[in-house]
Amino acid sequence: MPNPSRRDLLRGSAAAAALAACRRSPQVQVPRIAVPRGVQAGDVDGDTAVVWAQSDRPARMRVEWDTSERFARPRRVDGPAVDAAGDLTGTIALAGLPAGQTIVYRVVFEDGRDRSAPVVGRFVTPPAAGTTWRFAWSGDTCGQGWGRNPELGGLRIFEAIRAAAPRFFLNSGDLIYGDNPILPAVTLPDGRIWRNTTDEILARVAESLADFRHRFAYNLDDDHLRALYAECAQVVQWDDHETHNNWYPDQTLADDRYRERDASTLAARARQAFFDYTPIRRGPAGAGSPIQRVLRYGPDVELFVLDLRSFRTANDANDRDADGAVMLGGAQARWLVDALAGSRATWKIVASDQPLGVIIPDGDGAQPPQEGWGQGAGPPRGRERELAWVLGELHRRGVADVVWLTADVHYAAAHHFDPARGQAGDFTPFWEFIAGPLHAGTFGPNPLDPTFGPEARFVWVPTLEPP
Repeated sequence: MPNPSRRDLLRGSAAAAALAACRRSPQVQVPRIAVPRGVQAGDVDGDTAVVWAQSDRPARMRVEWDTSERFARPRRVDGPAVDAAGDLTGTIALAGLPAGQTIVYRVVFEDGRDRSAPVVGRFVTPPAAGTTWRFAWSGDTCGQGWGRNPELGGLRIFEAIRAAAPRFFLNSGDLIYGDNPILPAVTLPDGRIWRNTTDEILARVAESLADFRHRFAYNLDDDHLRALYAECAQVVQWDDHETHNNWYPDQTLADDRYRERDASTLAARARQAFFDYTPIRRGPAGAGSPIQRVLRYGPDVELFVLDLRSFRTANDANDRDADGAVMLGGAQARWLVDALAGSRATWKIVASDQPLGVIIPDGDGAQPPQEGWGQGAGPPRGRERELAWVLGELHRRGVADVVWLTADVHYAAAHHFDPARGQAGDFTPFWEFIAGPLHAGTFGPNPLDPTFGPEARFVWVPTLEPP
């Protein structure tokens, strides 16, 4: 073998030095699995609940829960493998929960090589009869272009709700505003500048599934909102702005901002994002599960959650005398009556994503289309005929102690309904309470429709803009 040349020796020394340096240098570390948007619990129903979380990469979700922060005897529930198809979000249903207890849970994600740090949340299960407790409700988040303003502390309303320590929070719809762009700056009437945290996707209307998901993620990036959701169970509804203002099935949008004008196509994408990003009960079909549902919160309260968007007929003058115009749809209307009639709860709370007694026009003019139940005059016509049937059936079956809760119209009110003041036949008098908005523009008050005899006992409209 010939003697190596000086060049060969130098080349070999350099290679050996490089190899030694590599051995001495630290290995490249892949960042640990993260849980970027906290945890949520929802749909607490008897001894069951749903836990939600999101990973930053494909992984398997797992929950451990206990009645003690020490996790002395944790129960483990293995969940789904999350992936890009669900935007890395997942839910796990918990069962066998003890009554009247604070449930502390921790979520981790694992991918076979790495494990996230546990993220802890808590919620309270339904108490025994006669226990004093509170819950909160409202709707409308990041509407009319009012986004997260870091100079003013973000979505501070959610910190105020958390401080009140409710057992659960009913989010009554318009969880996002897919049709309201969030621009970098808004000039206020007094010349001040409201500055939003935003990006290119948020600064236009939402059309794709990714756009709608991004809107939900934007809200969850607020510290106050995540803190509330980590300490208080949710009940979520959807209304119009999760898709488009005042939309209805098979509508063709007259909105030049959109390339996709079919409201049902947009709503299918928005509905998928709604299920991806909320702790709502899911059946085998996932986002095909119904939004209307009954949640039994102990012997004192049952919550009847409606879907007033998916089954309604088109918005028109709402003054037809013949059958056909509906808000609930026949199947949901019968379900509601049967469920309320079968309830033994002291209080039966109907979570309606739209008010019953106010006039909500869908446009301008002398006789605009109507978005809500009423059109301004009695006796019952259009969609009011469906509502009259529901109230009449409840009266016929002797169902009492029904309270309706809603949001949507961006002001607070308390309405008492009495057939003696109305033109809709017999029904049992009841109350409707309106809350809102959470973080959106303020409007109203709307005029009352006289058909079911509403009387405004309280009305309050915030007068300051922005939220």
